[in-house]
Order: sequence, then structure tokens, then C-alpha cells
Amino acid sequence: MNINPADGHIFGYTVGWTTGADIGSSDTALTKDYLNANTWASPANYIAIVRHQDGVVDAVKVFKFKILGESLRSRFGLKNMNPGRQIVTIGGPIQESIADDAENLEDDPIFSVGGDLAFNWAYSDNGCRIALTGGHLSGATVNDDNTHGLGNDFHVNPLTNTPHSDWWPHDISNIQDCPLATCKDVKLQGTDHGTGPHLKSGPVYGNYAIYVSSEAKKFPVSGNKLSLQIEV
Repeated sequence: MNINPADGHIFGYTVGWTTGADIGSSDTALTKDYLNANTWASPANYIAIVRHQDGVVDAVKVFKFKILGESLRSRFGLKNMNPGRQIVTIGGPIQESIADDAENLEDDPIFSVGGDLAFNWAYSDNGCRIALTGGHLSGATVNDDNTHGLGNDFHVNPLTNTPHSDWWPHDISNIQDCPLATCKDVKLQGTDHGTGPHLKSGPVYGNYAIYVSSEAKKFPVSGNKLSLQIEV
């Protein structure tokens, strides 16, 4: 998977994650939104989240899944969305590499906070597909629009993958404390989001790519060039 938050395609909570259908093409896999159905259906024991600049690794974290051998299609599928709210990795990142010249790290949704990966974070009529436990994880019934990460929507049934409107999906929201009751300025990366007035376009920190493996515990460090398949 690759998420470009400014390519004109909204990769919110409901698009792609559950069905695992192909999105984009291999020719633009590292410059636009991309999902490969075969990879999404492959058993995975390890996951790497990579921030990159034009295909060059800027920062990477690698995690080990608690439950081995499940595919991302299963982990993000309907059976794991209700009640959702899974902490899916254990022990925090087993590898972390950040380039010396990497910018915008203070509120990056993956690299500014620690902890493990949380998938399908459902709370009231909101959902976030990937967040870090070191950030704010809203309570199940709390409608505060305040869990931030990759693949988000602030007006959705997160248990059934059903959008209530097209106002509030957004690709990437940065780490911030912006509860709905008191804050109307949700800082996003890029321009790929709905028309909800609280969603504010912002700088793109990079593309975010997701790789999975059944065996590889390490990923090429910052400065390396990415490809669709990585040899380690």
C-alpha cells in the first residue's frame, strides 16, 4: 500500500482497507495511492510503515504482529471491525530508522509517537485505520474526532464500514489535541479529504508505504530506494 495525501484520491476509512481490491497501478505505486490485492491477501507476521520522499526512505518502523499468519485483508476486514479497536503488534517497533535530515517529525502520526499499532480504531461515529498507542486513542463511545493516524473518517459507522456522508474522510491526520467540543482546526497532511469545515489542508510530510512479510524482521534504513518488493 501507498498513501499520497495529495494525489486527488481520498484513502479514508472506508476505501480499500476492507475489500482489499486493487487501487492504482504498479507504474505509480510509490507516487500515488496504491493497493495490491494479492499482497493484501498474503499471510503476514511483520509490518513496516515507511515514510518516503519520491521513493527514498525517510523514516521506517517495523513491528511484529501479535497474531501471526493473518493477511491485512483479514486484519482490516469486517470480522475484525466490530468491535474493532485492536492493538495488533507487540513490543513496540523492532526496528526504527529516521534520516538525519528528516523534517516534520514533531507531529508525524507514525514517527512522533511511540507504542504499538492500533487497527480499526472505532469510536462513536468515527474511525481510524492505523494509529499508534502512544497517541490519543478515544474511548469507544466518545465522539471527540481526536484519534489521528492513517485512513480516517469523522462521520462513518466504523463497525460496518458504512460512510454517513462524504464530508469527513481524510487520508492522514497529524498528532494533535483537537477535541470536537473545543477545536475546529484539524491539521491534516495534503488536500485529500472531504469538505468538512474543520478539516484543514496542510504540508505533505511524505508518502506513507506499508509493506508486510512472513519472515523479514528488518527493512532497508533511511536513504535507501524503495521498490514494490524489497530484498533484505
